[in-house]
Amino acid sequence: MEVTVNNVNDCVREMTVTMTQEELAPHFEKAYKEAAPALEIKGFRKGKVPMHMVKKMFGPSIEYQAVEEITNDVFRTEMESRNINPIGTPQINKIDFKPGTPLTFIVKFEIRPEFELKDYSSIAIERYSHKATDTELESEVERLQQINSTTEVASKVDSEYHIVTVDMKDMDEHGHSREDMKIYLREKSTEKEVKEALMGASVGDVKEAKFSHQHGDHSHDVHLQLTVKKIEKVILPPLDDALAQKVSNGKFQTAEEMKQNIKKDLEEFWKERSERRFENDLLSAIVKQYEFTVPEALIQNVTDTFIEDAKNQQPNRQLPKNFNEKAYREQSRETAIWQSKWLLIKEQFIAKEKIEISDSEIEKIAEEESAKLNIDKERLVNFYKSSDNALERLKYNRLIDILKQNVKITDVETDDYSKFATN
Repeated sequence: MEVTVNNVNDCVREMTVTMTQEELAPHFEKAYKEAAPALEIKGFRKGKVPMHMVKKMFGPSIEYQAVEEITNDVFRTEMESRNINPIGTPQINKIDFKPGTPLTFIVKFEIRPEFELKDYSSIAIERYSHKATDTELESEVERLQQINSTTEVASKVDSEYHIVTVDMKDMDEHGHSREDMKIYLREKSTEKEVKEALMGASVGDVKEAKFSHQHGDHSHDVHLQLTVKKIEKVILPPLDDALAQKVSNGKFQTAEEMKQNIKKDLEEFWKERSERRFENDLLSAIVKQYEFTVPEALIQNVTDTFIEDAKNQQPNRQLPKNFNEKAYREQSRETAIWQSKWLLIKEQFIAKEKIEISDSEIEKIAEEESAKLNIDKERLVNFYKSSDNALERLKYNRLIDILKQNVKITDVETDDYSKFATN
């Protein structure tokens, strides 16, 4: 038997196999014996047709049917003998066979690309941090007050603390209209020009607002006509102990306790955002060092997880009827390639660092998380020991810690919120 394996690229291989008639004979003999019990010929009972007649009358048909199974069996055996582990489903590209002649077949398959881990100690990354400000604290407090606010009818808008009900008409060529639109002037999402147009307005007034609206990488001009139908003044409750007890269900007894807790939550929020941005920048810098080709099967698998995540966010896990899966896969391709590349790099890093999670470490982690999550420690221990995904996450966390210790980090304190954005 002649076997050759050709490299198409970093991760695609083609195996070509040629088998002589002598090598095929045992496979065909097995196929004859398996087919014989179901064969019938006039003058013979079913399953009692002599083997020489089976071969004479049905041989070519049986051999053709057997070729695909032979191809799969031989390919699998040759892969195992070479310690090759394909990714995805191998594809038979060609089968060349006629009874009485050799069999030649070609199978195309993907493997993990071979690459050397690169030195990452010279990578330099800025790690951003942010201290929660009094303005942020006041904003969070006001949000709680808004949730517990009341309203009263007003005759005129004299501050941002007003909800204005309007009939809204687009003054462009389409002229779309929307009735009874409620606009809260204090909302950050309310356009500045709309706020300015409605400030000082009374019921019955007709105001206009012009502005440019940004959509991703493009913008369009908006011209609105606003007919004021109703005005409500928003009454915020006082920031006192009663409010603190109400919004916390009795957890906090004083307004000061509540404010201190909000400040603590804000600090935790920014710490988490900082770590997420730093981790994102770290992985991006590492992946950027590598140029190998990613297996298409792995890209498809990663994209499949994106689609599953999208399903999990929908009622009854059903994607919208107008969901275009083909377009979604195309749009997600670059992200899927990046994640696939990182998965392969991560595997090698974990193997190189010999990262394993011991039972004692699981016990310690479970104890720490039990206190935070208010979940029984033993339940967490069993979860980590029985879940491959959970163990992989622990290994991943260990790897990130190792990577952080070996890159050059510059800590930068900033009030620029865009520095904490992640892809």
